[in-house]
Amino acid sequence: MDLGDKVAVVTGGASGLGRATAERIIANGGKVALLDLNEDLAKQTATELGENARAFACNVAEESSAESAIEAALSAFSAIHINVNCAGIGSAARTVGRDGPLPLRNFNLVIQVNLIGTFNTLRLCAAAMQGNDPIGDDGERGVIINTASVAGFEGQIGQVAYSASKGGVIGMTLPIARDLARDGIRCCTIAPGIFETPMMSGAPDRVRLPLIESVQFPKRLGEPTEYAQLVQQIVENTYFNGQTLRLDGGIRMAPR
Repeated sequence: MDLGDKVAVVTGGASGLGRATAERIIANGGKVALLDLNEDLAKQTATELGENARAFACNVAEESSAESAIEAALSAFSAIHINVNCAGIGSAARTVGRDGPLPLRNFNLVIQVNLIGTFNTLRLCAAAMQGNDPIGDDGERGVIINTASVAGFEGQIGQVAYSASKGGVIGMTLPIARDLARDGIRCCTIAPGIFETPMMSGAPDRVRLPLIESVQFPKRLGEPTEYAQLVQQIVENTYFNGQTLRLDGGIRMAPR
């Protein structure tokens, strides 16, 4: 699927991986609905990206919020061809810490946003994609790209909630691709390593440097533009489907 004249819904689109993805899609002739919990930042980002970007407030973990945002995006752009899910939150807490067991509400919040929020958005976008005219010889109607993490494979100490949420995203990739195959809709997942995003920007050197040292090559954190580049490659290569792709410089996470 070519990006030109296509409409993408990008969650977490106001910053980080989501913003970089939106910038690349627009640069290649597409249009983007930026869904983000931070409405003010989303509006600012949309203004900076120009007339082919629109901002919509959305809490991906809430059914009604996602439904309203997707309806608004459809009203603004008349179609959805691509859905990239970047919205997510981090977590750092042991299963049992100094103050006792991890509060269930804390675990549940991470699952609600990262896993259920991803599914909540993609199910609505997939339903909209079903109405698209088939594109090309393969009859493609849409592409869904989710964001997991290398923590979904090698969770570190204190990442139990985060790793569970990202492992869930990885685990549902193939079933979703199979569910939507009859409609000509593909589903892939990107599992980034450690990237230069707002989540990492405030991390001290004692956190950043050991992570960089764990990267095989190149010895640095990933750039959001590299994530966006892979998004474009997945969209344009119709034979990518049902797969989780690690984008991590060869990093394998140590226990801590």
